[in-house]
Amino acid sequence: MDDNKRDMNRDPITKEPGSHPLGTGVGSAGGAAAGAAIGALGGPIGMLIGGAIGAIAGGAAGHAAGEAVDPTGETEYWKTAHKGGDFDQYAPAYQYGWESRTKNRDRQWDNTLENDLKAGWEKAKGKSQLTWDKAKMATRNAWDRTERTFNTYQKTDSTWRDQSKTKDYFDKGMDYDRDYRPAYRYGAYLRSQNPQKSWDSTSENDFGKTWDKVKGDSRLTWDKAKKATKDAWHSVERAIPGDADRDGR
Repeated sequence: MDDNKRDMNRDPITKEPGSHPLGTGVGSAGGAAAGAAIGALGGPIGMLIGGAIGAIAGGAAGHAAGEAVDPTGETEYWKTAHKGGDFDQYAPAYQYGWESRTKNRDRQWDNTLENDLKAGWEKAKGKSQLTWDKAKMATRNAWDRTERTFNTYQKTDSTWRDQSKTKDYFDKGMDYDRDYRPAYRYGAYLRSQNPQKSWDSTSENDFGKTWDKVKGDSRLTWDKAKKATKDAWHSVERAIPGDADRDGR
């Protein structure tokens, strides 16, 4: 892996170097804690389990056919989540996990898959000195996180595909997949990465600054997209324990 790219602290959606403008550091302890807290509870986005979801390159833009997890964001996440000073040895294993899950969307982790990954480790490991026995758990962890990411966005899509049409902000001249799906996915992503934030005028303004960079082919301006984004944000928030009145705050 390229250490220079890893150390630029790029935003997982915008790719911009420097501090994350939305507080969306994929490797933040807060994001991981939020995912762990949400767990397998109910709510429309109950798939946010065991850790914050990652960004999908092309996914926020609604390009389902070309979806892949954001590699820079995943590297940042695992660099922070990894325990120990030997990250460079494990980095190829984490990458192997998320890339393998992306390439094997129709497979589950089982003995057959594990044997296939074991056979491919020598080629994938690069300069890592880890044997497969030592790399396997890191690979599995990255595989599982990537699966959560894909499942969360799929759950977001299925939840809002029909519900969106009942909203007063839904423009019948627009298309769900092209126009609204990016907004709902954006909201799910933002909430998972900002567990301590509230949706208020300040955060809404901050999130809007990035909309044009992540909306892909969506024809929605931020003024029209923000209500859908906010709805998705609160649907994630309502799955968090402690929101007893389920008002999304």
